[in-house]
Amino acid sequence: MKKITILGSTGSVGTQTLDIISREPDRYQVEAISAGSNLELVIEQAKRFKPKTVCLATKALAEEAKLHLPPGTNVLYGNEGLIETAAATDADTVVTAIVGSRGLEATLAAIDAGKHIGLANKETLVTAGHLVMRRAADRGVSILPIDSEHSAIFQCLNGERRADVKRITLTASGGSFRDRTREELEGVTVAEALNHPNWSMGAKITIDSATMVNKGLEVIEAHWLFDLSYGQIDVLIHPESIIHSYVEFVDHSIIAQLGMPDMRVPIQYALTYPERRPTPTESLNLAKLSALHFREMDFDRYPCLRFAYESGRAGQSVPTVFNAANETAVARFLEGSITFLEIETVIAKVLEQHQATDVPDVHSIAAVDAWARAVAANI
Repeated sequence: MKKITILGSTGSVGTQTLDIISREPDRYQVEAISAGSNLELVIEQAKRFKPKTVCLATKALAEEAKLHLPPGTNVLYGNEGLIETAAATDADTVVTAIVGSRGLEATLAAIDAGKHIGLANKETLVTAGHLVMRRAADRGVSILPIDSEHSAIFQCLNGERRADVKRITLTASGGSFRDRTREELEGVTVAEALNHPNWSMGAKITIDSATMVNKGLEVIEAHWLFDLSYGQIDVLIHPESIIHSYVEFVDHSIIAQLGMPDMRVPIQYALTYPERRPTPTESLNLAKLSALHFREMDFDRYPCLRFAYESGRAGQSVPTVFNAANETAVARFLEGSITFLEIETVIAKVLEQHQATDVPDVHSIAAVDAWARAVAANI
């Protein structure tokens, strides 16, 4: 029986991870779960899966939860509680599904405790890939990607020599506004931006998909996961989201991973690797689909993706600033204080004001992150 901790159990990836576990309860034990403020759902999850530890965002939420959780449940809260949830259990694997850079310290703590990581939090590698990958290598810990694109690349590389890789291509759905011109993006609403045509995801990642920031974060994540230069990482718009990504080798052979757009497939593969298990996902019928479509990436249409490549190549503190500026800008858009197109304006202006610096530890990363958020909040 595999023992699992889920950081971010009430989000999209977290709930789908629990759905997988519920289908084969004799194979998994949920050791711990963490959530933000969705008290009703986390209580429901705890009653069903009976984790030993539950972590919530605040002390008040934790005290309220104690009144409803099964007797003997260890209830924690805040960042310290999150770190303890990640590291101080008997879990074999920690699924990091917290949105944003908040997951970094908990991920590092889990690695230090020898836990394998099911990584659904791309911001962890964007802000601190140099720390995370080195720490994982030192501890002999596996980083198993859960994002569909990185899982696809991971699967395509099974049994292959990394030296034989020419380039990888991450596919992008194009997001909610893939068929609109930039002129048609003036005045779009939050509800329109959240209406993704292919995937069911949380609000932040859905907005990131529409701006193409999400793909930019994935480019930086792929650089760290697969030890590739940015010149070896391409992005292609593929509206159907059937080819999740592919690898081209030096002999010009291409291996791609295909499947219906369902996050339960990459989540389960990270939990069961190297074994494959049946999933509830619909089988792919290419004859029924008839055709797949592709478009070259347009960096003028999606400038945020260009910002991501430039940030990744600059290195040092710049990817942290890119990520923090975006998180702040997206939050401002969702609350209605800036427009959709102003997300990219905020990011660009924060990057313009930043001077790259070394970030050798978590504290220096946190300082740069805080600076970027403060600047982004006031633009």
